[in-house]
Amino acid sequence: MAEIEVDYCVVGAGFAGLTAALRLKQAGHTVALMEARDRIGGRTFTETRDDGSWIDRGGAWIGPGQDRIYALMDEFGVPSYKQYTDGDAMMVVDGKQYRYKGTIPLTMSPWATANLGAVFFELGQMCKTIPLEAPWEAKKAAKWDSISLAKWLGDNTLSKPAHDLLETAVAGCYTSAASEVSMLFVLYQMASGGGPGFVLGVKDAAEDARPVGGMGAVYRPMAAEIGDALHLSQPVRDLAQDGDGVTVRSADLAVRARRAIVAVPLAIASQILYEPLLPMDRSFLHQRMPSGAVMKIAVVYDEPFWRADGLSGQSAAPDSPATITIDACTDTGRPGVLCVIVEGPIARTLGTLPEAERKKAVLGELTARFGAAAASPVDYIEQNWSLERYSGGGMLSHAPTGVLTQFGHALRAPCGRIHWAGTESSSVMCGWVDGAVRSGERAAREVTQRDGVLSPAHAQ
Repeated sequence: MAEIEVDYCVVGAGFAGLTAALRLKQAGHTVALMEARDRIGGRTFTETRDDGSWIDRGGAWIGPGQDRIYALMDEFGVPSYKQYTDGDAMMVVDGKQYRYKGTIPLTMSPWATANLGAVFFELGQMCKTIPLEAPWEAKKAAKWDSISLAKWLGDNTLSKPAHDLLETAVAGCYTSAASEVSMLFVLYQMASGGGPGFVLGVKDAAEDARPVGGMGAVYRPMAAEIGDALHLSQPVRDLAQDGDGVTVRSADLAVRARRAIVAVPLAIASQILYEPLLPMDRSFLHQRMPSGAVMKIAVVYDEPFWRADGLSGQSAAPDSPATITIDACTDTGRPGVLCVIVEGPIARTLGTLPEAERKKAVLGELTARFGAAAASPVDYIEQNWSLERYSGGGMLSHAPTGVLTQFGHALRAPCGRIHWAGTESSSVMCGWVDGAVRSGERAAREVTQRDGVLSPAHAQ
């Protein structure tokens, strides 16, 4: 077994771990960054195609207020481009298509439209009451943490079309059934991004823009600067701490450091053996914050034909094998790429089908929505994050009922010489790449401040 000694060891080379390692190295510290996969990027994954175009198989979008991912892009000279939003979006409810612009389909029945608007407003008002650093201290935290999103929607949506659309849109953020997610967690996550309008919106919201070249255009130069401090294909098996430091081991590498930053999804962090055992509440938190199921499918065409038909490519259809679609073309607009996102129970069901049947079901939905041209793509690329061993499922671990009020205080608190990063631990933009970057910068500051040494540059 190879052995190395550094100032700090970081576990996980997604954006949280990459950022932590980068900032520590820039501040003059020695670092080892251990990644289980044979690639970097974590829950982001950019594939560059033979024609020079690229597909983001994981996290892809950026929006206003996500200052830290934009700062990284500026640092490495990566420009952004706006998400295509010209033309109509589409809702499909009970087999009927509604074309619309904006956030709410005003072409639906007045009753359903009014119900959607009222629920959006109420969610926004509730989000304003959530203290982001400690959502479990909200005035109604106990009440909201005792009920699921499904229960709240059932009590507040009187129109079935409005209920079905909201359940699809909101529960989809957590890649799980609405019955699995605490209402307090929903409000906290939404509030961390500025409210439901940001979370569920496109223009000037969570899907406002993308990096030119995909997320890989950002994480690849980060890794290049980290250099040989990055160790791929090193799944961490155990992490032992004592009074002088930590020892982090994979099957063939042992790293001795003053402190460790664990920057992997909570469900994956639970697979590491800790010696001594973690504090009870942190250990229980690992057990209680799972990820969900999500499939992201890129359907590639010679050109974005839907644009000529006056459509933006954005659509939603509850309980459909193509639940959500969005235009995922590069900045050049060629080739045409429709991104299909399927989450929660529907993703689990779709994942049980043979590959040919999945493709047939998805293309059938796209053809019904966008016309005959959708039936004949030039490429079809599936990414089933539910089967990613080192992701543990969807893009965000969620808290079921009762978890935040009981164990939320352990989300960011260091455990001796072990510090925690990951988008779930960010009080701002929790669930986005920007939240991961923020958590990495916070963890890098923490370890150096605990050691009384110079804080990393660039961290804010």
